[in-house]
Amino acid sequence: MGRVRAAVRTGAVAGAAAVAVAAGLPAAAHATGTAPQPVPTYRAADGAKAVAGKPSTADAPLLEAGSVYQDEIAPGERVYRLVLEKDQSNVYVSAVVRPGPGAKVTGSDGIEVEIMTTAGRSCQGSTGRASFGYDPVPISAAGVRWGSEDAECAPGGVYYAKVTRTSAKGSDQSPWPVELKVQREPGRSSGGPTAAPGSWASGAPTLPGTEAVARTGGTGFNDARALGGGVWRDELRPGQTRFYRVPLDWGQQLGLSAELSAAKLTKQYGSASNGLTVSLYSPYRRLVSYEDVSYDGKQAGATLEKTPPVAYENRFASDAEVKSVGIAGWYYIAVTMGAKVADFTEDATPVPLTLRTDVSGTPAKAPAYAQSLTAAGFGVGAEDRAAAREGLTAPEAADAARNGSVMRVVAGAGFGTGTLLLLVLGGWILLARRGRGAATAG
Repeated sequence: MGRVRAAVRTGAVAGAAAVAVAAGLPAAAHATGTAPQPVPTYRAADGAKAVAGKPSTADAPLLEAGSVYQDEIAPGERVYRLVLEKDQSNVYVSAVVRPGPGAKVTGSDGIEVEIMTTAGRSCQGSTGRASFGYDPVPISAAGVRWGSEDAECAPGGVYYAKVTRTSAKGSDQSPWPVELKVQREPGRSSGGPTAAPGSWASGAPTLPGTEAVARTGGTGFNDARALGGGVWRDELRPGQTRFYRVPLDWGQQLGLSAELSAAKLTKQYGSASNGLTVSLYSPYRRLVSYEDVSYDGKQAGATLEKTPPVAYENRFASDAEVKSVGIAGWYYIAVTMGAKVADFTEDATPVPLTLRTDVSGTPAKAPAYAQSLTAAGFGVGAEDRAAAREGLTAPEAADAARNGSVMRVVAGAGFGTGTLLLLVLGGWILLARRGRGAATAG
């Protein structure tokens, strides 16, 4: 393929990506006066493998570290097999369930992940749970095999991950898609900490008040929009959840708040008790903390307590909110507007959302691992910090790494449709001119 043809094709790929991102922006849907599109559905992981869990350990399918799987789960249990090494590594198995639009859920409905031995014993501190509020939004729970803290689960061999979906009698009983991800944290070198940390500065964070920068959140963990510290502007519709991700290095803390401003009211009075929910997840998709507040269509705000500094020894704490902040990497933020808000607001008009994030603390030296933490998908490197500055999702960051700077046209996902098209058309014209010049020179 000639140089000119290759350049024009690259420009076309960038143009298609730009238009696709622009089409996904809420502003593009209502700026033309057309009816609102359905709330975007959860983006599954690229390359996820189909798997069918079993109701018992007999013939349970194998899950391997470093892989993502897709299955379906009805109320009840699904069992999967793990083959683990005796190397003091920690293995995390997360399950993200995705109810269908409009599915009925209650606070007693949820998901649980447990790691078990072949004797049926639950590994110490392995079980992770998550439950719904009033809305059928994606939620995640994670089970853990602690390779150095639990003597009975330290040996190498076969283990089982049991995923249980609980459902009240009047709730939706249909099978839901479930995404399973297996992550392995390498074992530590000798001499590491074995006790919980002392105290730290906690409580409400001091958050920035600078001008907001547009960043459109993703549909789930796989396309969460990257953020650093700052003020970020997005939009939400009733029943919608936006996902974001923030890199936290060793020794760093995260402060976070979310605000909904005024909606276009259809009734003089109204209120949704869970009108705004903010959830924070760990790099292995376990819930760290959350806050939900009511929303009356005029103003609402939710602030999470500042996380403890990321530290290996946090995993020895008894407090679940501390225990889950035990490894450096991408922490995920999910912001939901309750579906009940549609009872008194105009669904076609998205509501402005403001996120305030503060990343504090100087990055500390990483613990001594026996193998690369980065290769395992954890830790924070230069590429992660760049992605946070540019607002890249994980797929965009991967494309940028493969294709150079082409994808940076759409990095912020805050451009208007017209601006994106002008940038793309300008790029095509420039490439065409360069092509003509190269042909003439040849």
